[in-house]
Amino acid sequence: MLIKIAPSILSADFSKLGEEVLRIERAGADLVHVDVMDGHFVPNITIGPPVVKSLKKVSKLPFDVHLMIENPDMYIESFADAGADIISVHAEACCHLHRTIQKIKLLGKKAAVALNPATSLCAVEWVLDDVDMVLLMSVNPGFGGQKYISGVTRKIEELKKIIDNRGLDIDIEVDGGIDTTNIHSVTKAGANVIVSGSTIFAAEDTAKIIQELKINSYSE
Repeated sequence: MLIKIAPSILSADFSKLGEEVLRIERAGADLVHVDVMDGHFVPNITIGPPVVKSLKKVSKLPFDVHLMIENPDMYIESFADAGADIISVHAEACCHLHRTIQKIKLLGKKAAVALNPATSLCAVEWVLDDVDMVLLMSVNPGFGGQKYISGVTRKIEELKKIIDNRGLDIDIEVDGGIDTTNIHSVTKAGANVIVSGSTIFAAEDTAKIIQELKINSYSE
């Protein structure tokens, strides 16, 4: 299983965001994870489509845009036009989840559904045939630098079993509190796309920490 590292720019220096994205690209990141927050669905406000559009000009990496917002349908087209390659919406925020997923795919983008730590996997059971990825939050969304919620590991295992039993090809992304000490337990459980923010952006040697995350993801 190929492990992909998706640094979250929520932990980057916003005064030089373009340079930060270039830094992780040169350091071996596989995706750019963009946390979009509206101050309603989660208690924080971050960035919108214009920033994604600007950053897309400086990086060739796929942009993994995580919409932690109310009424995501209102903004999906704007983020798609801005350059998002993967768009994640929260099951908790969508009244008509299947319709929202189809809207993303009709725009030519990969569709993902995100679940908060306390949300059951039942919330995605009837859309798994239509998504490219499921994003499991391993912290309560809104802020970076939180501690990994250990109970999410079992949730990853259960999701992986469901996907395998149905013969589906779906990425499992996990976001929150993952570092070099616990990444192996997360990937061993079945995740293959790892979001990491403060661990990467606070490191003195970005390439080294990304390499360590990848190495540790395959070994005890």
